Amino acid sequence: MSAWNFENARHLLTRCLFGYTRGDLDKALSYSTATDFVSKELLADKSLPDPPGTWVAEAPVANNGTVDGTRYRDLTFWWLQRMLTEQTHMREKMVLFWHNHFTSDREKVNFPQHMYQQNMLFRKYAFGNFKQFTKDVTIDPAMLIYLDGRQNNRNAPNENFARELMELFTVGIGNYTEDDIKQAALALTGWRVDGLKAVFNQNGFANTNKTFLGKTGNFTYTDIIDILFTKDILANFICQKLYKEFVYYKPNGAFVSEMAAVFRQADYELKPVLQFLLTSDEFYRTDYRGAKIKSPVELLIGTLKALSITNPDWGYVTEASRTLQQQLFNPPTVQGWIGQRDWISSSTLPLRGSFTDSVINGRRLNGQRLPFSIDALTYARSYPSSEKAELFVRDVTDYLLAYPIAPKKREFLLDTLLDGTISENWSTNTPMADVRIQKFLRTVMRQPEFQLC
Repeated sequence: MSAWNFENARHLLTRCLFGYTRGDLDKALSYSTATDFVSKELLADKSLPDPPGTWVAEAPVANNGTVDGTRYRDLTFWWLQRMLTEQTHMREKMVLFWHNHFTSDREKVNFPQHMYQQNMLFRKYAFGNFKQFTKDVTIDPAMLIYLDGRQNNRNAPNENFARELMELFTVGIGNYTEDDIKQAALALTGWRVDGLKAVFNQNGFANTNKTFLGKTGNFTYTDIIDILFTKDILANFICQKLYKEFVYYKPNGAFVSEMAAVFRQADYELKPVLQFLLTSDEFYRTDYRGAKIKSPVELLIGTLKALSITNPDWGYVTEASRTLQQQLFNPPTVQGWIGQRDWISSSTLPLRGSFTDSVINGRRLNGQRLPFSIDALTYARSYPSSEKAELFVRDVTDYLLAYPIAPKKREFLLDTLLDGTISENWSTNTPMADVRIQKFLRTVMRQPEFQLC
């Protein structure tokens, strides 16, 4: 692959993490190659985090709305904290990727215990075996509730999960028939949810032969999934989705085929195909840098990291995420969040700027003080170039903006920092320097380039 340098390391981190700190960038560059960094940091084995509370092991209680609402809040805060403190590990990015692939939402699932279990399932299989992952998610309680698997029985087959299993989760439209959906639904019968567990009820199972994708037998859900995994198109379907998320929204078909070959050869283990992708020349093509629009969560967490905010008000961040149309645990449809250009509109773009302004100012739009903010002078002085205006502007923009900016825009940002003085007179020790730095940072984060990664 290309040389391991500042630009390539920054590109890798901005795609694989929810933003990064300068410490993360230094750590990445302490490795001699991207291959070492990817294998030893981004994709390293890591223990699972502690739960957000003991309530995750409690049996769900009906009509417990107020308590469950509080627990969903705590669960959301817990996940956001995982994203903020992920350091140089890619797991949380993959957890959100799988949350947007095997979707479920809190409105229908209702109980936070089930959504926590599913979130931990995504974490367990973030880099694991996709075939076993698909089998486990098929009988995951949250999924059984969300796509009506618990209502699927031999006397009244429900086709919802069977349809999405093929259309959205494994092979894609055009690679199965309506009859395959009906037959798969029969094989998926008999499962229900009891408390925190999925249980199999033999009496509800369609104990008869089914014909699915040209094969016949008394299939169960595991058989259906095994048959799906004999289709080469499955690897291409998943690899295309990985490519669109981490490389570019318009897939390179030839390279996706290379990924798929690696995926199949690895018996559908995810780590080898991610290692292949993230160390390829294709990933580091210069025309892909800054070509992805940040999701709201990438923007919010990335801003906190960039400004060294370690103690945010998660209630405020959650509110901003919902306003920007990405509420965790609540994707809009079974297709998840479409992303890319859908993230930006005439209403959401100004709101993105309002959030970054508020973090820098330490105040909400209504003037109410936030319990967190940056110390502008301390932040500026963390750069060795802080007393040299032109170098400082270059270093800050190189760090905060993944997309290169034109010389005239850099000059505009320099003028914003200087605010009427000249470069030779710039110092962080002069009166009102903190105000100028805040204005400069607000302006940088209001640039269209800050919305890109």
